Amino acid sequence: MSFNPATVPSPSYVVDLGALENNLRILQDTAHRADCKILLALKGFALFHAFPLCRRYLAGTTASSLHEARLGREEFGGETHIFAPAFRDDEIDGILTHVDHICFNSFSQWRRHRDRVRTCGRVISCGLRINPEHSEVKTALYDPCAPGSRMGIPLAEFEGHEAELEGISGLHFHTLCELNSDALERTLAAVEQRFSCWFKHLRWINFGGGHHITRADYDRDRLVRLIRDFRSRYGLEVYLEPGEAIALNAGYLVATVLDLTRNGPVQIAILDTSAAAHMPDVLEMPYHPNILGAGPAGQSPHTYRLGAPTCLSGDVIGDYSFPAPLQIGQRLVFTDMAHYTMVKNNTFNGIRLPAIVTYDPSDDRTHVIREFAYEDFRNRLS
Repeated sequence: MSFNPATVPSPSYVVDLGALENNLRILQDTAHRADCKILLALKGFALFHAFPLCRRYLAGTTASSLHEARLGREEFGGETHIFAPAFRDDEIDGILTHVDHICFNSFSQWRRHRDRVRTCGRVISCGLRINPEHSEVKTALYDPCAPGSRMGIPLAEFEGHEAELEGISGLHFHTLCELNSDALERTLAAVEQRFSCWFKHLRWINFGGGHHITRADYDRDRLVRLIRDFRSRYGLEVYLEPGEAIALNAGYLVATVLDLTRNGPVQIAILDTSAAAHMPDVLEMPYHPNILGAGPAGQSPHTYRLGAPTCLSGDVIGDYSFPAPLQIGQRLVFTDMAHYTMVKNNTFNGIRLPAIVTYDPSDDRTHVIREFAYEDFRNRLS
């Protein structure tokens, strides 16, 4: 980190455009070597201020809703894809004005909407999401292949529908979350075992997201080999749609210590940021973000429990230790805060949303893109 945290609003998300571009270069190189297309999953990172940079390296975007699809089409361009477990009847026509690919979660959804796709006046490639029934994700909340999952069509529901594949150009599967390419290799084996007999009817296949391609220990050579071998066997165009990998380690959350208290042996620091409102994965995953200059509880002489200013008792970021006592007004910098933060935050308790800031290492300057105020809270209500 090169920017001075004292020079940006608090709280604020700060996206390092240099680190973001390094990730994008890795993804572009991987796509070129593997002869595939990589899309930005807007569910993970949707800072459209950075889309002019992203579109230089990626083929397009993938969305989960009408609003995401419109954002991808209007602000990013390139290919615009969409998948959702179900589409609303009153939104499908709007969706079809923005997307190039649409993927349905069931044969029922395909039957319901296929006539509107065919008569919408645009050429749209249609696909079905399949469920390989092969779990790689250990956290149940994020496992699309957990027993009873609503995500994708399992083999037993797919068989017997061959006649309904007319008009279907591709299949989509998603089984990963923050995983390496060995997990994809095992997933591909399950996909091929269950569904390869239908590949001859298709033009493309989407390997979904969760590929941690830009992580330092990710085996990109294995990924390239898997995709090239798959293409050589089936001749299908391959898509990947990572979200987290786009902005991995490319952002920070700057916060300020508001108060210091104690409850028995526990020292507590109240910050102007919230796990529940500003970094929900801390509670959902659960995830323990790093803080610059801090370590795990007990590692350094002064340990604090970092909590939020909200009324939720469990709105605690975690226990951290510091080499010196914290001071009221001190800035803390959480790392790896560009993905699944801005896209998931909320205004619980009316807490102020963090400002959005970019840092450009080429000129060592920060730029405040947006700050949020009372009107942003009020206008979400009625």
